Amino acid sequence: MSELDKKKKSPSKKIAGIRGWIQAVATLLTNIHIPNLFKGKIYQGNAKAVCVPGLNCYSCPAATGACPIGAFQAVVGSSRFKFSYYITGFFILLGVTLGRFICGFLCPFGWFQDLLHKIPGKKFSTARLKPLRYLKYIILVVFVILLPMLITNSIGMGDPFFCKYICPQGVLEGAIPLSLGNAAIRSALGTLFSFKCLILITVVVLSILFYRPFCKWICPLGAIYSLFNKISFLTIKVENSKCVGCNQCVTACKMDVDVCKTPDHPECIRCGACIKACPKDAIHYQFMGKPCKKKKHSSQ
Repeated sequence: MSELDKKKKSPSKKIAGIRGWIQAVATLLTNIHIPNLFKGKIYQGNAKAVCVPGLNCYSCPAATGACPIGAFQAVVGSSRFKFSYYITGFFILLGVTLGRFICGFLCPFGWFQDLLHKIPGKKFSTARLKPLRYLKYIILVVFVILLPMLITNSIGMGDPFFCKYICPQGVLEGAIPLSLGNAAIRSALGTLFSFKCLILITVVVLSILFYRPFCKWICPLGAIYSLFNKISFLTIKVENSKCVGCNQCVTACKMDVDVCKTPDHPECIRCGACIKACPKDAIHYQFMGKPCKKKKHSSQ
């Protein structure tokens, strides 16, 4: 192998290296109707009925499509339907295909947390807070599924409890932009808006101090995708024959995953930090069992 080939980055490292750009493009495509941010009105075209992969509020003026969690709750809480075949199929399709790669590369709120964590200052590990990761599954079952189904009004409609009372993305992308551009909405803001702003501020502060606290502890969408991580087509492969046991991948992982032992752990968001940190190119992405590696060339 030539010296030039040795210096070339593997395809997996290239993908991991441009993750920030992919996140930016995904966020833009998910919120393509930028002029609406200044008009204080929500885009309501036909595309709005289609779900986007990541957590992105339907009420955002610029939103291209519907948030899958919001759409799921709208159906679960409906007086006419109690199960959404379309949205459940959407979850299964994306989960089986990509797993939590969506969290690491395609979710606007995930990118927002990444940017906040880059703010200079003291950072804290979440390794000792691992039990909190199970909270997102409780939120998924209780606030996304059970409460909208069981607590309904006189006509049988349930509130979207997670979206209405917990999710800070609705305030960040929806309530704040709409209130800035629409006086009527601004005058109608009340206690619930203040409460949700407090949640948003808390998430912002925690995101500066800890890496992706919302993804780790709260997000029900991440909880859904995590269920597919071990069976998804896109995985992370560790080549034991190349691994020297330096544990640089474990140190680099901010999701508290032991990459060498469980590369497809439910908490892995496929961010590629371990791939970039590995000095022996022993870690790489693979899709349907086929490794994403550079081809070997014989020296001339």
